[in-house]
Amino acid sequence: MHTKLRNLGFVLVGVIAGILVSLNFQAIADLKTGRPTLPIDELRAFTEVFGAIKTNYVEPVEDKKLITEAINGMLTGLDPHSAYLDAEAFKELQVGTQGQFGGLGIEVGMEDGFVKVISPIEDTPAFKAGIKPGDLIIKLDETPVKGMTLNDAVKKMRGKPNTTITLTISRKGESAPLVVTLTRAVIKVQSVKAKVIEPGYGWVRVSQFQEGTAEAMEKALESMFKQGQIKGLVLDLRNDPGGLLHGAVAISAAFLQPKALVVSTDGRAEDAKKKFFASPDDYARGSRGEDVLKNLPAAVKSVPMVVLVNGGSASASEIVAGALQDHKRAVLIGTQTFGKGSVQTIMPLGNNTAIKLTTARYYTPGGRSIQARGITPDIIVDEPGAPQDRIREADLQRHLENLQKIEKQEADKAAKSGTTPPPAVSAIAAPQPPQKPIELGSKDDFQLAQALNYLKGAPVVKTPPPPVAENKPASTTN
Repeated sequence: MHTKLRNLGFVLVGVIAGILVSLNFQAIADLKTGRPTLPIDELRAFTEVFGAIKTNYVEPVEDKKLITEAINGMLTGLDPHSAYLDAEAFKELQVGTQGQFGGLGIEVGMEDGFVKVISPIEDTPAFKAGIKPGDLIIKLDETPVKGMTLNDAVKKMRGKPNTTITLTISRKGESAPLVVTLTRAVIKVQSVKAKVIEPGYGWVRVSQFQEGTAEAMEKALESMFKQGQIKGLVLDLRNDPGGLLHGAVAISAAFLQPKALVVSTDGRAEDAKKKFFASPDDYARGSRGEDVLKNLPAAVKSVPMVVLVNGGSASASEIVAGALQDHKRAVLIGTQTFGKGSVQTIMPLGNNTAIKLTTARYYTPGGRSIQARGITPDIIVDEPGAPQDRIREADLQRHLENLQKIEKQEADKAAKSGTTPPPAVSAIAAPQPPQKPIELGSKDDFQLAQALNYLKGAPVVKTPPPPVAENKPASTTN
């Protein structure tokens, strides 16, 4: 048996080496044309490792598994957002952009081999169970997460509605792991919520950028402005993890003047160098390319606005915040955003698989790159109950660096104007006891209250009052 496997390994090495010979001819041709050459020595090393595994590994391994894992390793080794999508993961990605899927309702990433919670999605089993940003999931049922790929962990968390899964969670500040049993549900993410907070003042929230977000925003604003004069509007992008780029362009276009620059992208490939404007040509989708914002009330583009952001505002939501800030269309209030300033392109492969590859960095209309830095609000207002060690893009392993020296630019600008540059992150004077998550848009929403104060011309309070301790009766023993 050993001899047979050994011979099989030599045959495979020979086959792949033969392929490399043809690649070598291509590499020589590339030298003549000036195009990049293939790393023949490294590819030869790959075939040797492939052959060694096929020959000597303790159990037989299918070629498909080895090649798939090699592709996955190439992509995950680049940055936190590039990944290989097998047929199931590719399908889930497509379904997720439609706003409905079966699972728990959490945005996750990988950290030191564990699944790390980026943000729970509102009104989902995870949100209702108190899962928090920064939680490390160390076990799924009885299966340790260490050693799993992110795709494998996501597959295990998703499943049929009304089935249960037990998460073992490591949370900073807790002496022992937390064990939480969740019941899977059909996650229907309502990407836009809106209401009149009080007469004359509206609140509209985008929780995620999906295929139907622009249409939902148009309907919400149209309904709101029909209820009476709107003197001020709050666009809430807190804890919005992002989503589709054209959705971000559309939401920006709803509030900007026609043909205003929304965002630009720059990468190595020519088709990664693009500019997106507040124009139906850049946000309309579908075969007919209809303008989904054509029925917006004209007052939407001039009503005084505040945009609320925090450390959970990422990617597409940062595009919107940056565009409205650079065009001075709105005042940003809240805390520093997440800092994901890279563009991922989905490239379909054969057999219904795909790769998600980081192909560009994006820039605000003013030319700012927010990669690994985020967007600084115009007015810093602290967020009650927010984790002080909230994870951001700059905390992720292998994150892309920000190519701009923003700190130096801001310092130079401040020196010329005689002002002090704004802090990158709001400082909290003293640690506060844990608090329950505040329902966004409720009467207890401190940041929203300050946004309304700003719109009314009232003083903005930047730090919330300390929580009042509950008076509990002394315990007695009977």
